[in-house]
Amino acid sequence: MVVAGLVVLVGVLLAPAGSLLYESGGPEACANCHEMGRQVELWSGSAHQEVKCGACHGDALTMDARVHWTNARRVAEHWMGRIGEEPRLGEGQVLEMMSRCEGCHEQEFAAWQAGPHAATYERLFLDEKHNHTRHLMNDCLRCHGAHAEGAIGDVVAPLDTKGPWRLVREELRGQPAIPCMQCHAVHREGQVLGRKRLEAKMAGRQQETHRPGLGFYDRRSRAGVRAGLLRVPKMEDNGRVLRMSADGRQAVCYQCHAPLAGRQAGSGDDRTPKGVHEGLSCLACHEQHRGTTRASCATCHPRLSNCGRDVETMDTTFANAKSGHNVHWVACADCHAKGVPRRR
Repeated sequence: MVVAGLVVLVGVLLAPAGSLLYESGGPEACANCHEMGRQVELWSGSAHQEVKCGACHGDALTMDARVHWTNARRVAEHWMGRIGEEPRLGEGQVLEMMSRCEGCHEQEFAAWQAGPHAATYERLFLDEKHNHTRHLMNDCLRCHGAHAEGAIGDVVAPLDTKGPWRLVREELRGQPAIPCMQCHAVHREGQVLGRKRLEAKMAGRQQETHRPGLGFYDRRSRAGVRAGLLRVPKMEDNGRVLRMSADGRQAVCYQCHAPLAGRQAGSGDDRTPKGVHEGLSCLACHEQHRGTTRASCATCHPRLSNCGRDVETMDTTFANAKSGHNVHWVACADCHAKGVPRRR
């Protein structure tokens, strides 16, 4: 027991020095640890291949969000043969990565931060209106808190509809429940997005297709599933199959904004467009990171409708959230009960 304890102590003390020694050799040196070989290989062909490991993961003395020397501990675990073949980022590391994502992706981070997907654990899991009507369950973590360690009972308590509710771990209160890595895989193949490619991307935003790093983090396998492997469901409107957009990016949206088992548009948390907007992609109207609607309906519509009215002032939820005409499935007949007027 004493010998084993001394081995652990020496490993912990020498881990920072060993880690720094490996770091001095650049990113390829990380592959000296066999369990990191696959990650280094993926990184070398990714859009982040010009970003050094330490820029995202820190060095031997970097602490995670829970004030743990995770990198140093991993070196010690490697020396003692305790590390697995598939190392994964823990909850604290994922949250710690957020500030480093912001360092390069300032505009995207600011848009995300201003939108609904930046909701905190406090906002989502201590919502009394929701919790009084819906039972908290493990499936909640599939979209909200996918990187959380443990089950739903390790995040919030009690798990009834009476409350009062509290976060089991207070440090989660102000943390985002839907971090960047919920939809983005850093070690995913893809071309480096230089300034010229970035400018071309911004100029042709309407024709943009999903990048290889886009996907959905699967809590069960603790890995991201790229968007190209996800399916956009066949949706129906009272038995009629709806026309769906060919935009593969919306397959990620459907992982959380999903219909009930019958695939009926508007059921569950679904927002599949029908009516006048049938066939549109989610991202035709919603910004990728902010999640809110783009600045104006006029990006697609002529400024004035056929009847001479400004489309943005019509009675839909775009103009008024309390409107009875949801903009996702509003139809001409909703307002023109006696028939749609002829074009002037």
